[in-house]
Amino acid sequence: MRLRWRQMDSDAIFSANQMSDGTLRFVCLATLLLHPATPALIVLDEPELGLHPYAIVQLSELLRQASVRSQVLIATQSVTLMNQFQIDDLIVVERANGASTFDRPEPDSLHAWLDEYSLGELWEKNLIGGRPGDAGKHA
Repeated sequence: MRLRWRQMDSDAIFSANQMSDGTLRFVCLATLLLHPATPALIVLDEPELGLHPYAIVQLSELLRQASVRSQVLIATQSVTLMNQFQIDDLIVVERANGASTFDRPEPDSLHAWLDEYSLGELWEKNLIGGRPGDAGKHA
């Protein structure tokens, strides 16, 4: 299959080998997430890699739309992507005693923090966990 794109307001035609890795990645993610028959479960590891911060915001909306039709599970290290979601969307994975633990942060204990800081900033401050070597050290 040969794919070609035309930029808006231009007659220039681009093939896949002329696009940046981030552009190709976004096209692939958009194709998956906008497909009318998405699988029951979509698992994506760091879907933000190589994307411009604006594209990460757009990606978050595509993830939200797909989550209406499918269970969407993403692993991320992106503060920008994390900031696009709410505390109730988050599950923090930690490593404890050789096993992974999955916990939802307690919104009530973070309520005052969330009035002043974004979800990504709370992650950076290690108030919700999810940092290497810090298992069990969150609020």
